[in-house]
Amino acid sequence: MLSLFSSFWHEESGQGLTEYALVLALVSIGLIAVLVVFRDAIGGIFDRIAQVLRGAPSEGYTPGS
Repeated sequence: MLSLFSSFWHEESGQGLTEYALVLALVSIGLIAVLVVFRDAIGGIFDRIAQVLRGAPSEGYTPGS
């Protein structure tokens, strides 16, 4: 039983996958935190874009005229 535990402790076959999972989790948490902090600013940007697009000409527009 002790040799089984020892071989399990020294086994490194899943180490790479675990590290990638931890990096992915940390990046996801960071991205969520940034989105929460800048929620109002991001919403304001999209509102401004929508406002500009509502005022854009819809038909007959040709660039340069």
